[in-house]
Amino acid sequence: MLSVKQLRYFVAVQQHRHFGNAAKEVCISQPALSMQIKEMEQELGLCLIERSARSISLTPEGEEIAERANKILRELQDLKDFAEHAAAPLSGTIHLGVIPSLAPYILPRLLPALDQSYPDLKLDLRETLTATLIDELKHGSLDVVLAALPIDEPDLEELSIFEDHFLLAVSSKRNIDERTRLGAEDLHSENLLLLEEGHCLRDQTLSFCNSVHQSNSANVGATSIATVLHMVAAEYGVTVLPEICADTEIADDRITLLRFSDPQPSRRIGLIWRSSSPKKEDYKALAKCLQNVTNQ
Repeated sequence: MLSVKQLRYFVAVQQHRHFGNAAKEVCISQPALSMQIKEMEQELGLCLIERSARSISLTPEGEEIAERANKILRELQDLKDFAEHAAAPLSGTIHLGVIPSLAPYILPRLLPALDQSYPDLKLDLRETLTATLIDELKHGSLDVVLAALPIDEPDLEELSIFEDHFLLAVSSKRNIDERTRLGAEDLHSENLLLLEEGHCLRDQTLSFCNSVHQSNSANVGATSIATVLHMVAAEYGVTVLPEICADTEIADDRITLLRFSDPQPSRRIGLIWRSSSPKKEDYKALAKCLQNVTNQ
């Protein structure tokens, strides 16, 4: 009979397509992992993996078994989550994913508030790009994700928490009055600095600026807002900055922040979780806590 451990091992192989990396994730040796997969194949009477000297791939039957194993593991996690929730709200462990343009600015406020209100809660945090977080959420390695909405994925639910307005960061040497309100058309001739591809903030900025056919933009290969702001301070260009970042990032008198005219461009921030999760009330409580700390 197949074991839950074997299902976890096989799912790790599916995700990594590499026995060594999969073995590291599930904390066993590579030979032991390979033996467990062979035992699965014998139990099922199917060839699940095509092996070669340099790579592995799943057979069509292996792909189907992996998807079914993923579903079983998610349902087992939901069963555990239900038991934890029944014992006490916001207790046990919640695996929370956060996008990089939110994590440094929200987590320092959120974590102390959760410690005070929900001392039995343990947050297991993961910070990376939206696409990766959503993929991990769907596969069950994350419980809930804090990101920009909408995601519009089937089998996922979303809860909006707050609007995060966009500001424009420019060099202070330009001597622009901070009371000046800008329109999207004012960016048409600017050298707009962007984060590297894959960051949702980059896509949101381009979506706003493309309304006036913005063509002069520069991908500086940066993975952090701080790096882009240093480029602004050095008069290399301008950048669009989420307001939630402003207090933390703008401690440099070489940068001036300007607001856009109404209706101000913004992004909608909220939580995303699997529709099947029994912890919906926990996530709503988490959302309320996030709303409180962002309104301070």
